[in-house]
Amino acid sequence: MNSIYDNLDADTSMAVQQLARLIYETRENRRKVLDAMGATAEDELLGRIASGQVPEHPAYEHYLAARILHETHEAARLTMADKLKEVNR
Repeated sequence: MNSIYDNLDADTSMAVQQLARLIYETRENRRKVLDAMGATAEDELLGRIASGQVPEHPAYEHYLAARILHETHEAARLTMADKLKEVNR
């Protein structure tokens, strides 16, 4: 089976590998942050904070961390897609 890295130059291969790792780590860390508050998504956690179901501190910090991790995850995915499109032209 061919690896997606077979047709990439060394620099691009390294960049893609680093992006893949970042995508994985941000996804998993976001899940852990939300799990710590018993939530599955940022909006759910924010709603629980607003309704008083969970204390504002540290829940809001968890909410912010999850948002940042989600945004970083999405940015890395878009960057990965752009790199792979560029290579496959």
